[in-house]
Amino acid sequence: MSGGTQTAGSPRVGVLEWARVAVGALLGLAVVGVLSHWIGAGNPWSHGAWLVAPIGASAVIVFALPSSPLGRPWSVIGGNTLGTLVGIACVHLVSTPWLAAGLAVGLAIALMLQARCLHPPGGAAALLAVLTQTTDWRFALIPVALNSALLVATAWAWHTLTRRPHPAEPAPAASELPTADALSSAIDAAVDRYGEVLDIDRDTLRTLLAQAQTEAYLQRLHSITCADIMHRDVLTLRPDDTVEYARRLLDERGVKALPVVDARQRVVGIVTGADLRHAPTRNALQPDADVVAARMTPRVQTVTAQRHLAELLPLFVDTGHHHIPVIDADRRLAGMLTQTDVMRALHRPRSAQTG
Repeated sequence: MSGGTQTAGSPRVGVLEWARVAVGALLGLAVVGVLSHWIGAGNPWSHGAWLVAPIGASAVIVFALPSSPLGRPWSVIGGNTLGTLVGIACVHLVSTPWLAAGLAVGLAIALMLQARCLHPPGGAAALLAVLTQTTDWRFALIPVALNSALLVATAWAWHTLTRRPHPAEPAPAASELPTADALSSAIDAAVDRYGEVLDIDRDTLRTLLAQAQTEAYLQRLHSITCADIMHRDVLTLRPDDTVEYARRLLDERGVKALPVVDARQRVVGIVTGADLRHAPTRNALQPDADVVAARMTPRVQTVTAQRHLAELLPLFVDTGHHHIPVIDADRRLAGMLTQTDVMRALHRPRSAQTG
């Protein structure tokens, strides 16, 4: 962490941001209070209330956390209004105060989630309606919805005036996620430079980004096929090619393994440099040790061109394979895959593989 160890909780912000948020909340609540009092004066809907307590909590979110989805206009107005309506409904339907309070908050949360307007003060608005035994449905409009709408408008004006657009839009992310080690210092630097209070601590942010990176890898594993990343122009050997020729081909082309194919281009074996360095034991079935057929591995692990990358990892990791021939629907050689090809595919943009 820059400047020392950062503990969990609200991150430090600069003096200018601290003053901007505090002054904005002060002016915002003052404007909301004055206008609501003027509009609601003598209005029987409000039952004498022109400013409700949950708006104070809403002010914390819209002024101090402009990037939070909990402070979006629909979340503020919809959450507070819906919470109030739920609270009033519970007053009508449930006579036991403690039970009505619990039901009001629980149902408010459930409905806000369904309506995509989750706003923590909405739970307080539901509880307020129960505690005050409010039964007039119009209370949800004046003062609650009125307060909420005015707060959103004043917050938008203040953030615009101070060059902090609200709702704040996140900066576009890079196309490729960095490694987990690179993320740690990068997150700290980005948060310090961002300069706003975030409603998420740094450890949680790191965890979410790491999980997003893992999910991105999983999606890539299931979207890339062998045909997307295999080498198509593959050098091959025939079973009757000489060992000397095979050694020379491996050395000249700088490859470590070559598939062995028959006259129909079907894979019948694979040979590596290690196979060519050690002479086999002569027997009746292998009378000539100087040909590839005597040195190759006849049982070859192959994969089809349409298999996904996710299915290849166990073959490379668990079985120790380094080179795997790729075959087509007629079992003829179509390409070659190596561990390097797989690792490159995991770290290369999808457009580079298919473009």
